[in-house]
Amino acid sequence: MCRTEPGRTKYIVCNGDEGDPGAFMDRSVLEADPHSVIEGLVIGAKAIGAHQGFVYVRSEYPLAVKRLKIALKQSEEYGLLGHNILDTGLNFNIDVVQGAGAFVCGEETALLASIEGRVGRPRQRPPYPSEKGLWGKPTNINNVETWANVPMIILRGAKWFSSIGTKTSKGTKIFSLVGKINNTGLVEVPMGISMREIIYDIGGGIPKGKEFKAVQTGGPSGGCIPKSLLELPIDYESLTKAGSMMGSGGMIVMDEETCMVDVARYFINFTQEESCGKCPPCRMGTKHMVYVLDRITQGEGKDGDIKLLHNLAENVKLSSLCGLGQTAPNPVLTTLKYFQREYEAHIKEKRCPALVCKNLISYTIDAELCGGCTICAKNCPSDAISGEPKKAHTIDQVKCTKCGICISVCPPKFNAVKKVSPTLI
Repeated sequence: MCRTEPGRTKYIVCNGDEGDPGAFMDRSVLEADPHSVIEGLVIGAKAIGAHQGFVYVRSEYPLAVKRLKIALKQSEEYGLLGHNILDTGLNFNIDVVQGAGAFVCGEETALLASIEGRVGRPRQRPPYPSEKGLWGKPTNINNVETWANVPMIILRGAKWFSSIGTKTSKGTKIFSLVGKINNTGLVEVPMGISMREIIYDIGGGIPKGKEFKAVQTGGPSGGCIPKSLLELPIDYESLTKAGSMMGSGGMIVMDEETCMVDVARYFINFTQEESCGKCPPCRMGTKHMVYVLDRITQGEGKDGDIKLLHNLAENVKLSSLCGLGQTAPNPVLTTLKYFQREYEAHIKEKRCPALVCKNLISYTIDAELCGGCTICAKNCPSDAISGEPKKAHTIDQVKCTKCGICISVCPPKFNAVKKVSPTLI
């Protein structure tokens, strides 16, 4: 579309605004092999007739910016950038633009506004950037991983690339594997690999023999995939069908000690804080979802909250202006779909099954296990623990602030401090 658009002025943009918590795929590529991205951009410029490119990088990635600038200078020295590249008649330059940390600038129209020096807020589409992008000119925008793949596809051919992956999701994908997993880090896998293979064969399973509970894919706007879908193939269609998405490739693994209601609250709170506030559905809808989820995790959930959350999430998804708002409800919708019993336990039974939500747990000392070492009492900041040396101690539930220090300092040989539901005291 960019190639066929009339006019001589066209732009190429690389989206390196990687704002997902726990994700660092783009950073790794830009730090380790910036020349692959530059080469991809040059090929793209040749294809559409662009003479200016931009790489938009988070300012939180200083090493990536430094190495990218070194690579750009080297490319200019070798005649791979600038005037009449390799005597082909192509004139093309690349500038680096650093983002100011706004998550919403990962959305393409907000990113383009930021490059222009305006507030990074999405705009209505159409027209799409390929028709009217930077300064109203045709603009092609893709992410770091896409541009880095271009040289290899040109070098080895489309048939080679298409031989990897599935029928509709070609090639490989880099994932940032983090959370409750033995082997954390970046993994590059062929599309179509199962979730089980990534988590257990590559990730080494869950630490300390804990049970796998869920995995969040696609960053804060992705969904939580439960244990029952471990055999799910990782491709665009399968993840979307499960209520999640590929996104930038973030993959956060959670074990049995994770509260899914609290997880939904965390991610919705993140997107609410990062919302640009331009459209009412996202600005107000996410804020009200946070309010309801806060209430539930604090033990103040009401009958009808589950239905209210579902309706809010569906309306925000259907009526928001940009991708941030349209995908923000995914954590709520998937946790409601796969973990509704946890919501019901919080609301109806006033307990947190995973023993995470502070208002729904208590700390107690098992009198039979306590050796009276006094370590917990000495470290308690609220003086809630009492007892004589070498005798069982007790915790005053009125004074206890549920900070958890007692359970962290209790010697393993005793393991006397326990987290329990208040209903069990």
